[in-house]
Amino acid sequence: MFIPSENTTPVFKDSILIMPAVAVGNVGQLAVDLLISTLQLPRVGYLHSDCLIPMAGNNPYATGKEDTDELHTAAEVFWAPELKMAVLQIRAPVVKSKSKRFRQLLLSWIKSSGFCRTLVLSSTHAYHRDDQQLLGPPLRYLATPSLLKSCGDALEELGWKEMERVALCPGSSESGAPEPRLRVPGGGITKSLYDDGCREDVPLVALLVFCSEGDNVPDAVTLLNHLDDWLHLLDNPNPEAKWKIPTSWRLLFGSGIPPAIF
Repeated sequence: MFIPSENTTPVFKDSILIMPAVAVGNVGQLAVDLLISTLQLPRVGYLHSDCLIPMAGNNPYATGKEDTDELHTAAEVFWAPELKMAVLQIRAPVVKSKSKRFRQLLLSWIKSSGFCRTLVLSSTHAYHRDDQQLLGPPLRYLATPSLLKSCGDALEELGWKEMERVALCPGSSESGAPEPRLRVPGGGITKSLYDDGCREDVPLVALLVFCSEGDNVPDAVTLLNHLDDWLHLLDNPNPEAKWKIPTSWRLLFGSGIPPAIF
């Protein structure tokens, strides 16, 4: 599944993997774009799978004419050895009928690479929140038991809030009502990847933000700041850095109105 850009494969053992889930507002992907652009992470390979809709385009992180024409694909891996951190960017939706297979391939690569923990950046529909989810900040997390064993204390110190279980029939308090369940509407593979991680004992945590479709750049910044509270990515190597907007975002909402129409 992973194909290195060079002849040698990077050694990911005991590193952190950060990746997005293709979800409402593409918040996770926007956050990963900011992370790659700010830390100027080099690409070391890509994931090849027929489970993703194929796509290709110019370099979204180009800094000049010399690297603008680089070809980039649907799923690429970037690597910061000094931070012991790999970043997977997914730019295309998962083929619906192949979602399970994609998750299996992804978890197989994660385990074979020896990542110490995997962080999934995702989002979920704000309009699906129940009363308890309307309180406090719009950020939640889901962590597998394996992740909680090693990082549970850190998450508790940060004061992060776990995603609540909600009733399928809000307002129902009868004894025969269904038990509250974990739901991540609009979250793509987030919940199923979390469930798979629990079954396969993979240290994985999903960070989510409640949001709506629209200009989701503020949501991405909020989510990435939330992550940085834990990893302190901006403290090393450049404590003065701010999140750097990639050049590709100039056309995030399309080009301007052509003057010729007036």
